[in-house]
Amino acid sequence: MPLWFPQGSPNLPPPKPPPYTPRMTTAVDQVAEVEREAREALEGAADEAALEAWRTRVLGRSGTLTGILRGLGGLPAEERREVGQAANLAKQALEAALEARQDALRAAAREAATRDAIDVTLPGRPVRRGRLHPVTRTLQEITRIFERMGFQAVEGPEVELDEYNFERLRIPEHHPARDMWDTFWVDEEVDGRQPLLLRTHTSPMQIRFMEQHEPPIRIVVPGRCYRYEATDATHEWMLQQVELLAVDEGLSMADLKGTLQEFARQMFGPQRRVMMRNSYFPFVEPGVELAVDCYACPGNDPTCSVCRGAGWVEIMGAGMVHPEILEAAGYDSDRYTGFAAGMGVERIAMPRYGVEDIRLFYQNDLRFLRQF
Repeated sequence: MPLWFPQGSPNLPPPKPPPYTPRMTTAVDQVAEVEREAREALEGAADEAALEAWRTRVLGRSGTLTGILRGLGGLPAEERREVGQAANLAKQALEAALEARQDALRAAAREAATRDAIDVTLPGRPVRRGRLHPVTRTLQEITRIFERMGFQAVEGPEVELDEYNFERLRIPEHHPARDMWDTFWVDEEVDGRQPLLLRTHTSPMQIRFMEQHEPPIRIVVPGRCYRYEATDATHEWMLQQVELLAVDEGLSMADLKGTLQEFARQMFGPQRRVMMRNSYFPFVEPGVELAVDCYACPGNDPTCSVCRGAGWVEIMGAGMVHPEILEAAGYDSDRYTGFAAGMGVERIAMPRYGVEDIRLFYQNDLRFLRQF
């Protein structure tokens, strides 16, 4: 009598698994496996050389898929059609995948090449041409006008000795005229050395030049000057100045007047009114100043920031060189006479360009500077 065991009893032996029957791999399965492996390899191809190697290995004359198509003749007749159809479809799909991969790599290469490259088909960016500063342009024009009259342009040091800046120009220490030139001192007098300062005018070059040259003299001296003073619409702590000096036999006030009037005509044009009036400068006798009519108001507006209602704007001081200065340079003041003038370039540029505030020249505002 057979033994009976309840279901789930631990003493029941496990059932034997069915015998393993290996799955038969057909030629169609081989085609599918070749296509799968080829697609995986194609995704890993990163350049044209890798793509060409993949094409040769898979689709070339000795490629794996080509080998399957060439072996169709050895298959049984009932499998030949099915395998051939699968192989042709795989070939078409892989060729399309190869073309898509080539396009993708070429697009990526073009993007990388043009990411930081210059597109030569675009119009070029216009280059802004620089211009000279209006003060520089005015300074050059002043110099050219006097050079046409026979004057020679020379330059002097900006850091000057007290002797040349004041003493030799008849402005000794404690003289009231020094109040006209508030000064930036560089070094005070120590152990007998002369004190240094930033020059307050270009007139010291008159003395330096006369020390080394004999008459006749006709020079124009451009350069920067410095004054410790409050700024307003017509005053700045730093200014460009041009000094004029002529020394020769027989020079008179008429020569000075004619020179300055011709300068004003060439600089401002015949329509600008010019006035000369008496003034005081320690190094000339007699002294005058040259003024032009106000360009910011009709000439009678007390609120005008340029002329303050006077109707005239001073642009330079001038006069006949004092005999004591000629004699200090070693000249015979009975034989030689001379005239001198000093003008602020900014004061010339303001009526020339219609600028009402001198401070605009040095604020470096491109909206202002691009107008000139």
